[in-house]
Amino acid sequence: MFDKTNYEYQPNYEDLNQYIHNSLWQKFNHYMFESYQAKPVFEFSKCSFEYGWNVKFKKGSRTICTTYPRENYFIILLVIGKKQKENFENLLPSLTHDIQDLYNETQEGNGQKWLMIELEDDNQRYEDVKKIIKIRNQ
Repeated sequence: MFDKTNYEYQPNYEDLNQYIHNSLWQKFNHYMFESYQAKPVFEFSKCSFEYGWNVKFKKGSRTICTTYPRENYFIILLVIGKKQKENFENLLPSLTHDIQDLYNETQEGNGQKWLMIELEDDNQRYEDVKKIIKIRNQ
């Protein structure tokens, strides 16, 4: 059984599938590979902000996004930096109200906003995440 705080046991893809147990997780993994050739990299973070196993989707050495497994859902961390800010803010009115609220309520630090977006069963939010990732990769 997957334990996200057990740094001695590195989970594999099947462990996460069983733990997250959400079809959007598999859909997201497929999308990241097909669209960006981004492969999941399992990493353990000892950061007090988000202690435990996470999965970074990387293209080469560049991290596109980081995901945090939860039981029955997952969280995606998307960083909106100085380079993406203008394009993202132009896109913002077309995104769901909860994503707009999240962006507006997130404090900026060093010219960046770190958006932690929960994905459960909301396909519209999932579509928004794909749009944001596209901007991150322009």
